[in-house]
Amino acid sequence: MQTASTNICERMGHSQQLSEFKPGTVISCHLCNKSIHEISLLLNIPGSTVSGIITKLKQLGTRTTQPQSGRQCKMTERGQCILKYTVRRSRQLSAKSIAKDLQTLFSLQISTTVCRDLHGMGFHGRAATSKPYITECNAKCRMQWCNSCHHCTLETGTCLTALCQM
Repeated sequence: MQTASTNICERMGHSQQLSEFKPGTVISCHLCNKSIHEISLLLNIPGSTVSGIITKLKQLGTRTTQPQSGRQCKMTERGQCILKYTVRRSRQLSAKSIAKDLQTLFSLQISTTVCRDLHGMGFHGRAATSKPYITECNAKCRMQWCNSCHHCTLETGTCLTALCQM
């Protein structure tokens, strides 16, 4: 049997953050001498989240979120808009050529960022399906087949085959 807190754990994930209201509610419940388990059940959030908010309050004296670790994005919002415009304008360009164009515009080394940003925007590279070339002889044969096998003639409206039921 799953409790409400385990359902939230499965749905919440690690990357999702609480709203501005929830940490304040957790702190006010903590100041009213409620246990972590009681706060967890009351607010329907995991106990580890409640514990983290309380320890952050005790250690830092604040409930605001700290800056995230990790490298900052090289590409600005304006650069991403230009990237999206460039890709939509001509979809045949490679990621390397797009990166060179953006390097000249922004004077940044962003070769790997282009692929990552394009994937984030929903653009994925696909190879076109290979189609056989149609020779003149094959085109004539196709037209003859099309004319002879066409079920109904448009001029008379009569059916040429017994399979077609008008």
